[in-house]
Amino acid sequence: MNKFFYLILSYLTGSIPFGYLICKLIKKIDIRQYGSGNIGATNVYRVCGWKLGILVLIFDILKGFIPVFVGKICKFSNPIIFGGGILSILGHSFSLFLKGKGGKGVATSFGVIIGLLPIPALLSFLTWIIVVFLTKYVSLGSIAGAFFLPFFTFFYTKDPFLLWISIFIFILIVYTHRKNINRFFNKKENKIILPWEKK
Repeated sequence: MNKFFYLILSYLTGSIPFGYLICKLIKKIDIRQYGSGNIGATNVYRVCGWKLGILVLIFDILKGFIPVFVGKICKFSNPIIFGGGILSILGHSFSLFLKGKGGKGVATSFGVIIGLLPIPALLSFLTWIIVVFLTKYVSLGSIAGAFFLPFFTFFYTKDPFLLWISIFIFILIVYTHRKNINRFFNKKENKIILPWEKK
């Protein structure tokens, strides 16, 4: 596969708005018109239930994992593979199919990190679970998981390039959650109702 084509395909893969498509096909709604207006798994979970939320989560993770996996199969250099992963995240957050808009990029970033650094990915995921379970704020869990990712990456590998990739992902997650951060400090951020708490 041509390297340029691989990078373009990575962005296009990330751009596929699964949250929008799944809700449109199954629930006949535009998820952007409900809840927070986001196409990500959290908003789908709130609006359409946990089953569709998990389905969207899986597809969004795969959007990040597949470009990294394909890059490794094609034996591209690490910078090219990293570029494919980053482009898939940017595709999710700034989708070509949604006129430059998209989701927060958390699940797709997680998919990229699973492909590159499975142990730091697992540790960041555990951080997310703990923070969400204790606080009920998904956004806070996402930011916390992204914040600790560079530390987990540093302890797991001394590769400076991987460290910078993890720092970039943290910065991107903070940027896409800037409205959530503002709502959190203004005490207006919504908590999530966990599946076993729903009546």
